[in-house]
Amino acid sequence: MSQKQTVAFHTLGCKLNFSETSTLSRIMEKEGFEKRDFTDTADVYVINTCSVTDNADKECRQLVRRIQRKTPNSFVVITGCYAQLKPAEIASIPGVDLVLGAAEKFNITEHIKNLTKSNDPAKICSCDIADVTGFNASFSQHDRTRTFLKVQDGCDYNCSFCTIPMARGKSRSDTISNVVANANHLALEGVKEIVLTGVNLGDFGKGAHGDKLHEESFLDLVKALDAVDGINRYRISSIEPNLITNELIAWVSNSDQFMPHFHIPLQSGSNKILGLMRRRYKRELYAERVALIKELMPHASIGVDVIVGFPGETEEDFKDTFDFIHSLDVSYLHVFTYSERDHTKALEIKPVIPIHIRNERNKTLRNLSYMKQQFFSQQHSGTKRPVLFEAYNKEGMMEGYTDNYIRISTPYRAEWANQLIEWTI
Repeated sequence: MSQKQTVAFHTLGCKLNFSETSTLSRIMEKEGFEKRDFTDTADVYVINTCSVTDNADKECRQLVRRIQRKTPNSFVVITGCYAQLKPAEIASIPGVDLVLGAAEKFNITEHIKNLTKSNDPAKICSCDIADVTGFNASFSQHDRTRTFLKVQDGCDYNCSFCTIPMARGKSRSDTISNVVANANHLALEGVKEIVLTGVNLGDFGKGAHGDKLHEESFLDLVKALDAVDGINRYRISSIEPNLITNELIAWVSNSDQFMPHFHIPLQSGSNKILGLMRRRYKRELYAERVALIKELMPHASIGVDVIVGFPGETEEDFKDTFDFIHSLDVSYLHVFTYSERDHTKALEIKPVIPIHIRNERNKTLRNLSYMKQQFFSQQHSGTKRPVLFEAYNKEGMMEGYTDNYIRISTPYRAEWANQLIEWTI
């Protein structure tokens, strides 16, 4: 395998996966591999998978078939959540050579060195998720103007619809000193914006092996990063409503570096469904958090995750969700259609909602999201806000985001790339 010199990556799923793929790329480039675009011919293809929805599973299989048709002699490596949950299923896909579980993904070069092409089933390097310990810091670099910095991994919650604890293990996190060191490194590299990512970000502080009792907290981390020179912007990615504290909201409201932008998963506006989902809050708490954010930062953007078609969700429950979200001063929604995942408690809940009803509810909430987004943008029409523009030239256009996450598109100007520009909305 030593003669193989080119590698291409494809990422499915969340921003955490993107940060890890970027780190895997740097690991392999240090070992002498030349990175190629996934659409190009490469000696090794690495697919970093997701398992949150059934579509991610299907997409993985489609990508492998595409590689097989294009370059049947290339090595195909599958890692990520799907690889941890169903290694044997992936190994049986024709064309897959290596399956790396959660504990082995960052040892990828060692495994590839010993890989040979054969007609035998794929080699599986995985272990029981309970045995996964340690924390691998990751960040995306050179892919975009914004960098995704992983500070936490795994989850100790057991939401009835979710496979992530089975795919990523218990809650673990980096140390504040390591995160600050990574932020300083990224500042020297010219990064202007860092998005803090994790599986359960607000649970930061359990240490690399998940055995510490929050000797460091997420608020402590935020305060430490606020003092780092050279980073203009931080964003907090998804954070649980029960873990976004009043103190954290207050700190962000007074910070110049932390943006007035929150993404807080709701999942359902029905307390009955939240109970069935095993969520750790009721909708009243969610409403309180939104109200406080808007009180302290009227201009803040708030994104919401919501799942439709969860087992047991009646028309009345869905109407509760719609009416509740409609009443909230939020800016946009990420709407997920519930899909059955093996070994989750949700499979025991009845009745199962027919697929066509799930899809109808998804469409209804996506329309609501569009209305919320339009209203939020219109509220800021005519105001000036700083925009960080991406370097990417998209058919003569460039895009960027205001501090409060309004997307701006304008004809491409090279001198604006990776620069903060005052913009009248």
